[in-house]
Amino acid sequence: MKKINDNNKLAVQMLAAMILGILAGLAFMAVREMNGADSSVWTSINNILFQDITAKGAESAVGLFYIGGQLFIRALQLIIVPMVFCSVVMAISEISEASTLGRVSAKTIGWFMLTSVLALLMAGFIGLFFFRAGLFDVVIEGVEASSGSTGSNPLNVILNIIPSNIGSTFSVNNAVLGVVFIAVVVGLSMNKMGLGKDSVIYRFCEEVNGIIVVFLNFTVKKFGPVAIFMLLCRTFATYGIDYLKPAMTYFVICVVLLLVYLFVGYPLIMGLGCRLNPYIFIRKIFKVIVFGFSTSSSAATLPLNLDTNTKELGVDHQIASFVLPLGMTINMDGTAIMQVVATLFIAGCGGYDVSVFQLVVIMVLALIASMGTPAAPGAGAVILFTILSGVGYTSEQALIAYSLILAINRPIEMLVTSLNCVGDSVAAIAVAKSEGKLDETVFNK
Repeated sequence: MKKINDNNKLAVQMLAAMILGILAGLAFMAVREMNGADSSVWTSINNILFQDITAKGAESAVGLFYIGGQLFIRALQLIIVPMVFCSVVMAISEISEASTLGRVSAKTIGWFMLTSVLALLMAGFIGLFFFRAGLFDVVIEGVEASSGSTGSNPLNVILNIIPSNIGSTFSVNNAVLGVVFIAVVVGLSMNKMGLGKDSVIYRFCEEVNGIIVVFLNFTVKKFGPVAIFMLLCRTFATYGIDYLKPAMTYFVICVVLLLVYLFVGYPLIMGLGCRLNPYIFIRKIFKVIVFGFSTSSSAATLPLNLDTNTKELGVDHQIASFVLPLGMTINMDGTAIMQVVATLFIAGCGGYDVSVFQLVVIMVLALIASMGTPAAPGAGAVILFTILSGVGYTSEQALIAYSLILAINRPIEMLVTSLNCVGDSVAAIAVAKSEGKLDETVFNK
């Protein structure tokens, strides 16, 4: 009972921090707009509270909120690679039967595809309706065109599955798909060699995982609400409205679609597909939603998501340890929605016509590109150019619209992260229930 009360208390604290952070950020935004971004008043406030101290020309800035937020995110990023590796190795090595592992893997990929395709269908056809209604036909002035140098073949995600250097893979946080592959190989090899829970490798992973859990609980419970306040306050305080006006239609449509899928789509999937109470699911996963929204990083949210699924939603640790890290790397429902709507907005600004066939191509490219999106803030909007290149939306006006999205997409990316994390949890619960490894007593508490 105390554990449940502690979890509810943490969720309430995070929600309060989110609301207060947004309100404080909007208040600072108003101060910025009234005094001007170049005024001495705003410059002083920005240097003391919000300035990125790593930026050029910020040598004398203090940036209290920037430092506080970054320290918290870096503390969480610190444990991503060891946590993913140890969790997956233990999960795979404990599944002794190859048929069971194959079945779990197939179900996991199937649920990832289901939630992503449903998200794409919703975003694609509603986005096309607004596109043909002319709401995306916007003339943008005062923004420089982007060079679009971030484009790449979306199939590169296949190559990134198998890393070429094990050392470099473990030294960065944007190669988690490679870490998952190595962990799966190690786990399968341990199964083949008959190495069980008494092996040195398993005990090492188990002890490292225990240290991570203690560190995570301390960091999130002691510093989470304060860090959330700082992150959100800084984001909205430094967010100008000049770029938002010409893209207001894109912004509103994208936010509405994301919220609908988050609070209507996922609960429907939970109720109809899993035969579980959607209200209980949303109530327990809500702190993950707030945390993902605040950090805008699926990787930083993974530890809390794993903890919530195993301790509050009743998902077996083996299932959660396999599904959630894999989902963080390839299951990006929110990113896919954002990229489809953004592509249609850019097409409207660039004067392109979009047929149903072209929409299908956009949706397929969005599905592939989203799988290769790093679980880091702002990555989805950058990878967006991959889709634009694939469909040929690279005129000067289209690139100007793309630049605009890069400038105003931060709040959308925050909501996108929440969807990505919740989508992973939905898949973990669905797979666990189908395998008889969901403790519904814990879920329904």
